[in-house]
Amino acid sequence: MALIAFDRRDAAAFEATRHLGGEALDGWREAITRYLDPQPGMCLLDLGSGTGSWSQAFRAWWPATDVLAVEPSVAMRERAVVTGALAGDAADIPVDDASVDAVWISTVIHHIPDLPVAAREIRRVLKPGAPVLIRSVFPGRHAGITLCHFWPEAVTALNDNYPTVATVEAAFATAGFTVVGLDPITQISAPSPWEAATGLRREAHTLLQLISDDAYARGAERFRVAARSATGPLVDVLDLLVLR
Repeated sequence: MALIAFDRRDAAAFEATRHLGGEALDGWREAITRYLDPQPGMCLLDLGSGTGSWSQAFRAWWPATDVLAVEPSVAMRERAVVTGALAGDAADIPVDDASVDAVWISTVIHHIPDLPVAAREIRRVLKPGAPVLIRSVFPGRHAGITLCHFWPEAVTALNDNYPTVATVEAAFATAGFTVVGLDPITQISAPSPWEAATGLRREAHTLLQLISDDAYARGAERFRVAARSATGPLVDVLDLLVLR
């Protein structure tokens, strides 16, 4: 069971505020292609695709590649910006054995309740030697995450609820995977801190839903105060963990 429900309110907030702009996507495209060389006819699985922003980007970048979006939440699939999103989750992926050339998992790994089971299912659908690319924030590697600066309670929620890199590595090792890369990726999350602070929707962020209402309100005020005098874009640093 995921850490939050992903109802229609969550899906609407996610669609409205979590789709990255071009510069942020460019950085991730460069990072992904260090481990994956998309070719015509390849199949890329976007597992836990949410409202489909990554599937949309992959289809735009690599139009000759088959991109499959799989998402368990009905509300997220209803809000998807791509067509054909399939119902499914990491324990039950609706694709054939050895049919996928890469699996992309973006800010989803903490919602998977049984990582060894997921690892075995991902191993089943992947072709031999194909990569799993996991975009996430991990405990102990959160220094570049804006939310963790203004909501210290979010750090506690992160440590209590999100798997560490070592936990993911150990779980996937049970299915024969090994880590081949762990890269911090800098992204522009918003044009400015003020735009991010005034447009923030709590429902779009799991860590903010895991803290108390009072903690959220205090952090939101700290963020708005700091954002008034901040200049330049809002930058975050997430990890790309890659296994084969």
